[in-house]
Amino acid sequence: MTQAGARRAARPVRHVETVAYFYDPDVGNFHYGAGHPMKPHRLALTHSLVLHYGLYKKMIVFKPYQASQHDMCRFHSEDYIDFLQRVSPNNMQGFTKSLNAFNVGDDCPVFPGLFEFCSRYTGASLQGATQLNNKICDIAINWAGGLHHAKKFEASGFCYVNDIVIGILELLKYHPRVLYIDIDIHHGDGVQEAFYLTDRVMTVSFHKYGNYFFPGTGDMYEVGAESGRYYCLNVPLRDGIDDQSYKHLFQPVINQVVDYYQPTCIVLQCGADSLGCDRLGCFNLSIRGHGVEYHSLLSYFEYFAPDFTLHPDVSTRIENQNSRQYLDQIRQTIFENLKMLNHAPSVQIHDVPSDLLSYDRTDEPDPEERGSEENYSRPEAANEFYDGDHDNDKESDVEI
Repeated sequence: MTQAGARRAARPVRHVETVAYFYDPDVGNFHYGAGHPMKPHRLALTHSLVLHYGLYKKMIVFKPYQASQHDMCRFHSEDYIDFLQRVSPNNMQGFTKSLNAFNVGDDCPVFPGLFEFCSRYTGASLQGATQLNNKICDIAINWAGGLHHAKKFEASGFCYVNDIVIGILELLKYHPRVLYIDIDIHHGDGVQEAFYLTDRVMTVSFHKYGNYFFPGTGDMYEVGAESGRYYCLNVPLRDGIDDQSYKHLFQPVINQVVDYYQPTCIVLQCGADSLGCDRLGCFNLSIRGHGVEYHSLLSYFEYFAPDFTLHPDVSTRIENQNSRQYLDQIRQTIFENLKMLNHAPSVQIHDVPSDLLSYDRTDEPDPEERGSEENYSRPEAANEFYDGDHDNDKESDVEI
């Protein structure tokens, strides 16, 4: 729902799927600092590709809701979120103790607009979850989201607020079982930790593991605990895995997971650092699909140097250390863990908590009835006009 995407489970009858795409034109203006590898500006590049390839014509485009402190505290501690809201580069010297306590520093620096940045990407994931719950869309996309390392009490790995966990908590109001799939090169430790003790969410992470690679978790034998035992699956990979090897493992594992778990909603974290040529990565995965290169007509064209292509050659970048025997061993272990599950867990009938956001599906919005447009709007591209939906904080407790 960059990273992060979510969809409702497939229906028996084939239909045209409605795709909601959440993009805030200001989210790419934030800057972690000189030399930092996390660059929100890349979100503007991604949006440029969406526009130039005409993908927006296949989606409903939304400028998302901005999450509040209350929204973030559905998962994170109040002290931590209050700190993120108050700290700034100008006053951080007065927060020395808190900086250490909340793991904010080199990897997760204090930069101008930090809380606003978190509010924008978290709000998009939260709104996407609400739209899925209300069947406004079948697929929700938030390229700014997917910050899977953030913990309940601290920042980690460039991530401050875990929008994925917050979005899944919203999905659990309506969905008895949510499947989370993570294909970032780094283990999705923050999401795994959040749902390690429950069977309401199954987490599956494909990632590089070993040689002190960050975050150091994600061993194949981390399988969950208590009610969540065997509902946590990790696929530890070695350097250089290519498309064919990845497919050999990914497809059968996910097919088995879906058959056993029967999720009613799937959340996918699409970290781009698992692609070949990524500066932090060590895989040889390529971008799959078809498209037309727009060459010099493309905005931000210079950023695609040196080869100026959407599909660079990654076949020989790093030696593939994932032997077929190693991959088969992983697959066999995962299949054995899945056999430990007796059935897909169910949820007893209960009152559904109110939605965070309210929806009015009328073609023409009535400003007097729907409230202020200050905190919510949609970008209006040529020939595109869509309804709006607005912030309406309500009770959001959900049992997991």
